[in-house]
Amino acid sequence: MNRNSSGVAYGVGAYVIWGLLPLYWRWLDRATAFEILANRAVWSLLVCILFLTYQKQLRSTLTLLKNARSLSLLALTSLLLSINWGIYIWSVSVDRVVEAALGYYITPLVAVSFGVLVLKEKLRRLQIFSVTLAAIGVVILTLSYGHVPLIALGLAVSWGSYSLIKKRLNAGALETLSVETLVAFLPSLIFLITLMNKNEAEFGQDIGFSLALASAGLFTVIPLLMFNAATTRLPLTITGLLQYITPSIMFLIGIIVFNEPLPISKLIGFLFIWVALGFLGRDLYKSGRSVD
Repeated sequence: MNRNSSGVAYGVGAYVIWGLLPLYWRWLDRATAFEILANRAVWSLLVCILFLTYQKQLRSTLTLLKNARSLSLLALTSLLLSINWGIYIWSVSVDRVVEAALGYYITPLVAVSFGVLVLKEKLRRLQIFSVTLAAIGVVILTLSYGHVPLIALGLAVSWGSYSLIKKRLNAGALETLSVETLVAFLPSLIFLITLMNKNEAEFGQDIGFSLALASAGLFTVIPLLMFNAATTRLPLTITGLLQYITPSIMFLIGIIVFNEPLPISKLIGFLFIWVALGFLGRDLYKSGRSVD
């Protein structure tokens, strides 16, 4: 398998895993979203340490910890990542997977907006058209829901902010994730211990379910490493287009598996988002080829 083919395989694998996670969160619905999130933080650190040891990256991670600027930025990204995953897990527990999918659909458009507002980048005509269409779609969906789609906006803004800070930090994916999980480890561990002392924790009730909760660490670290492997092998335009796999799978799971309603008004709103993403993807692909 050549470098590009393996990159596509890694990228598709990562996005498919992320897209299928609603099935995993629903399987764990005996536990609250907060307990699942806490287990994710605790066990992710263990998995990260194992990978860091295997790849001999412990020293570079310690260097990040000693840098005050890097540590403060990673503390912020840890908070944003926890918010993003917390909203994602909670959305499944309240049967709003389709709205969560919307959040990940509009994330690229939020990233474009951040590029303009924060990085002072200039939009091309097709990008302006895409953002306008997406804004119309969000307005239609807001009117359809009867309220602002806070889950979708929360997911898009938290992930967009996370990506922006990580881009500026410019450090390895595994090292930065390890520091982020280290920051979240202590409060998460204290929360789990408190739940267990009150006999309110699902972790520890039986071996099978406890192992399932602990596996949240694997489902956090492995797709991220696959994603990182893809980004080192593929042009950014291709990895950017592959990311639409995740919300597409989530959307289908919400409609087909969880039987969430999709009235025509919401479908029209999603159509605006999909068309906007189509134009944005075309623009990204053309700009990527011109650079090559």
